[in-house]
Amino acid sequence: MTTKTKTKAAEKLPLNQIIDGDCIDVMNSLPAGSVDLIFADPPYNLQLRGDLHRPDNSKVDAVDDAWDQFSSFAAYDKFTQNWLKAARRLLKPNGAIWVIGSYHNIFRVGAALQNQGFWVLNDVVWRKTNPMPNFRGKRLTNAHETLIWASKEEASKYTFNYDALKALNEGIQMRSDWVLPICTGHERLKNEDGDKAHPTQKPESLLHRILVATTNPGDVVLDPFFGTGTTGAVAKKLGREYIGIEREAAYRKVAAKRLSKIRKFDKESLQVTPAKRSEPRVPFGQLVERGMLNPGDELYSMNNRHKVRVRADGSLIGDDVKGSIHQVGAHLEGAPSCNGWTYWCFKRDGKKVPIDLLRQQIRAEMAERPN
Repeated sequence: MTTKTKTKAAEKLPLNQIIDGDCIDVMNSLPAGSVDLIFADPPYNLQLRGDLHRPDNSKVDAVDDAWDQFSSFAAYDKFTQNWLKAARRLLKPNGAIWVIGSYHNIFRVGAALQNQGFWVLNDVVWRKTNPMPNFRGKRLTNAHETLIWASKEEASKYTFNYDALKALNEGIQMRSDWVLPICTGHERLKNEDGDKAHPTQKPESLLHRILVATTNPGDVVLDPFFGTGTTGAVAKKLGREYIGIEREAAYRKVAAKRLSKIRKFDKESLQVTPAKRSEPRVPFGQLVERGMLNPGDELYSMNNRHKVRVRADGSLIGDDVKGSIHQVGAHLEGAPSCNGWTYWCFKRDGKKVPIDLLRQQIRAEMAERPN
């Protein structure tokens, strides 16, 4: 899609707005293939039977709203199939969807996702650090919810900012169990009567992780069950465009007030650690061609156990081996593979310098060139 086509498509979208209406009808009215990511927090169909009370006999403010009530599993399944069909139509070819739910509905939603043609990428367990206790003592305390992350189809080249997530997790690969608190305290929005504005308001920390992981600045994020606007609030902060759909006037009012106070982070702060795979490829031979290393120069393994020489074609040669920087490193270590860029170094002023610094120098030069 060209830039002009993208611009025209964006002009037809109600960006950064909350739309009043049924989510299926509204999604079907929007242009197909126009959304990068969908985050959906659909009704859980909790099937509550009467009021729930604490041991002190005080009533629990549970989800008993009309929007969460369905006459049967069949009715819920039909609703799920219809909104997922509308959602899939809206996604760009490389788009993706996140759906969150509890044990009441997530298994039915997961099956419907696959039946619609979505390709499941991960399920994520959101472990709540402060879950609501089980007051009746007849079941385990329900301390988690499940998210499903799926691409539009198996061949989709979905966005995944792996290195940004790793940076968010102090340099450790992000796992599929996320430990985050539920929405409480100052983050919990209240209505004019001082009550919770929405019974299932999600914490901004959850959406922050999702949007950093699977979108880029400028992407269009749609939430068909907008509620009090957590998706829109985080999207706005992170420089993403949002579209919210919400049929309940009380929720729209709270969300609009919330969003009016949100300010976007500055452009520099929105940048995240780029994925190494997205960086331009630099062959080792280019370092030799440009004279950054010369034929006959010696390279040393970082562990000081091995030494090789550079050849004119960018290959390396040792006592009993020759090949690429990766092949030679793997052979000498007896390993199935080796990242030669981080394994080899050269000496400058008597100190070892990783050859990857030369690669990064070339990449920096490439980034400075005008398109």
